[in-house]
Amino acid sequence: MFTGIVEEIGTVERFDGGRLRIAAHTVLAAQDGAAVKLGDSIAVSGCCLTLVAQGDGWWEADVSDETLARTSLRTLAVGAPVNLERAVRLADRLGGHLVQGHVDGVGQVVRPVPDLHVTIPTNLMRYVVEKGSITVDGVSLTVVRPLHDGFTVAIIPHTADVTTLGSKRPGDLVNIEVDVLAKYVERLLAPQAVVVHEGSE
Repeated sequence: MFTGIVEEIGTVERFDGGRLRIAAHTVLAAQDGAAVKLGDSIAVSGCCLTLVAQGDGWWEADVSDETLARTSLRTLAVGAPVNLERAVRLADRLGGHLVQGHVDGVGQVVRPVPDLHVTIPTNLMRYVVEKGSITVDGVSLTVVRPLHDGFTVAIIPHTADVTTLGSKRPGDLVNIEVDVLAKYVERLLAPQAVVVHEGSE
């Protein structure tokens, strides 16, 4: 579980054979006396990956075919910047919103920051509401305006500076995770919706 508050921008050092190596420092540093270790989760541009190897200033994760098929990680090249966040601890402040690191779909940038406009798959639009939470490349954001094929969010200069969103250009792909609470509500209410529909006939 994550918060969508990016801790560091890492850099892709190598990506071959499903093994991704990222240069980083902050996410590898000891936090309250505990450093990350083998098996820990780190979000990479919104995608939860497992640390499988690490060294001085770098760490590696295995990226499955499923992850490559469902996220924008497949477009990463050596030198590409990525947003990084360690998994949240129970004692941490929840600065963003509850983020799982389970990408729901890939969106595309239409207009860059500060008024970021992103198009998303049609099946995700039902989870997008004005002032609701959404995650773009691992960054917790608030929807300004839902559109027929996407949404807009207002990106402040600080967020543009400390995440990769400031460098995104029209046509760039981004990982999208909708608010998991909306999906749970939909699932819980689905049986009632069927009853109401049947009763109206």
